[in-house]
Amino acid sequence: MTREKFDQIYARAAERKGGSQSLEAMLANPLPADALAQVGDDRWLSALSQKVFQSGMSWQVVRNKWPNFEEVFFGFDIEKMLLIPNEMWERKAADPAIIRHLGKVMTIPANAQMIHGATREFGSFSEMVADWPSNDIVGLWRYLKKHGQRLGGNTGPYTLRIMGKDTFILSRDVEAYLRHTGIIDGGRDTQKSLAAAQAAFNAWQRESGRPLCQISQVIAFSVGDNY
Repeated sequence: MTREKFDQIYARAAERKGGSQSLEAMLANPLPADALAQVGDDRWLSALSQKVFQSGMSWQVVRNKWPNFEEVFFGFDIEKMLLIPNEMWERKAADPAIIRHLGKVMTIPANAQMIHGATREFGSFSEMVADWPSNDIVGLWRYLKKHGQRLGGNTGPYTLRIMGKDTFILSRDVEAYLRHTGIIDGGRDTQKSLAAAQAAFNAWQRESGRPLCQISQVIAFSVGDNY
């Protein structure tokens, strides 16, 4: 099947959302690279941890509890996280102030170590993320999955989006569109599927001049139940 032009996708999304003005108001904007590079590494660990806890749980319940997480985990200070002994992690995981889940709590020191490693290599985790080219954003997804814990699937990409890094998301609607149009036909997270999705998004970006996040949203709004 021939890849659909972005203008066609946009027109369909605008029709479904009450016009281009309404559609534009729904679209996200990524942070400029220089602003993204200034985000503290502790904020990345907090955001990654929150998204890990939200996986399979009510997002709002986790948000409501998050101030308690910030207090229990010392503001997600990377150096402090790396100094906490294992037995203290087990005690913290049992703290009734947070959502008690030892497996998810133990991703905090693991992902702190990932951030610390990136800081040694790139100057800071934020600088690495800010400098990562958008035409290989799936490469950054793979980095998070390989070097972190529980950051595969959409957990890593959603965190990047929330923090302001330009990325598309393989949401249910976007994945369904890519399958329907024959852009991907195998497992969603295989190298082949990710490369094909990246190539399609790169082409749409060249056509439209828009950031990946907006292209992703427009595709999602153009299909499914997004009336």
